[in-house]
Amino acid sequence: MRAIVTGGGTGGHIYPAVSIIEELKNRDKNIEILYVGKINSMESEIIPKLGIEFKGIRVEGLPRKFNKKSFRSFKELIFGLKQSKKIIKNFKPDIVIGTGGFVTGPVLLNASLMKYKTYFHEQNSYPGVTNKILSRFVNKYFVTFEESIKYFKNPQNAIVTGNPIRNRFKNIEELKDKTYEEYGLKKDLKTIFSFGGSNGSAVLNKTIKKLIVSKEKNDEFQIVHVTGKNNYEDFILGIDEDKLSKNKIFPYLKDIQKAYSIADLVITSSGAITLAELSFLGLPSILVPKSYTTENHQVYNAREFEKVGASKVILENELNENTLYDSIMEIVSNNETIKRMKEAAKTLATPKAVKNIIDEIYKDM
Repeated sequence: MRAIVTGGGTGGHIYPAVSIIEELKNRDKNIEILYVGKINSMESEIIPKLGIEFKGIRVEGLPRKFNKKSFRSFKELIFGLKQSKKIIKNFKPDIVIGTGGFVTGPVLLNASLMKYKTYFHEQNSYPGVTNKILSRFVNKYFVTFEESIKYFKNPQNAIVTGNPIRNRFKNIEELKDKTYEEYGLKKDLKTIFSFGGSNGSAVLNKTIKKLIVSKEKNDEFQIVHVTGKNNYEDFILGIDEDKLSKNKIFPYLKDIQKAYSIADLVITSSGAITLAELSFLGLPSILVPKSYTTENHQVYNAREFEKVGASKVILENELNENTLYDSIMEIVSNNETIKRMKEAAKTLATPKAVKNIIDEIYKDM
């Protein structure tokens, strides 16, 4: 079998694609996979390092309002359509699968018009524009939340699967002792793991830094925090060595499963794949949805978790050192609360999501 997989822009689109690729390789050891993403992008860095063939195309997202950037975006889209058509024609795939981001638009549109079998997965409760358009053309599409189907065309082609999870999140309990040692943290203190998605969060960075610097609010728990690659130096500036040694700060965390293994509570934005990881692992969370995401989809995502009692939601304009500290203590000071939130998170888990996606694709072969 030959498969093209496409998706990019953020980890929330890239890592579901990686999960799908892992499952495809498990099913067929001889499968040939080509990943098509945007040139000079996050996926162009991540995918080749995983040993997956990568080809980049020129493409930009179209602005929601017509402005001077629209001409450049349309020009790049034309380039992307031409490049992706050539790639598809040369590779001759049996299937083409997209996981979101504007790079999937030209790839899946071309593949559909060329009569290849096409599919996409939508991670969020409120879908992006690209997938909404593509629902008119693909053979099937997979969604995380049943309520998102109403936003698409051809609802008869929709299948609810949940979000696919990478293999690295299985059996993370085995990592716990080594991670405490590696990070230099105490086993008898509650551990807070905070991060703002694949690119970091300025609002969360500012608030977590204040918590770490504050003496009276830094002895009841320890923090593992990921700043984002470009924010690390600014973050640690002004924090004394004693405070840094009692917590663990990373610019970027390649092996995120290690931090999850020791976390009693996770503070993060509410990207769909992060939420899938939290539910799979049964981790309590404080969610701070990013306010600038497409159609405010992170707020929709967060409210789904809040509804079942798996998470507490703090909007960015409400986030400060005091509200965050109070929310942390409300959870970590009560083991019953932690237990209840863990159980609630697990009710949202879909551990067979990627299996169900590939099963549905194989039915068409």
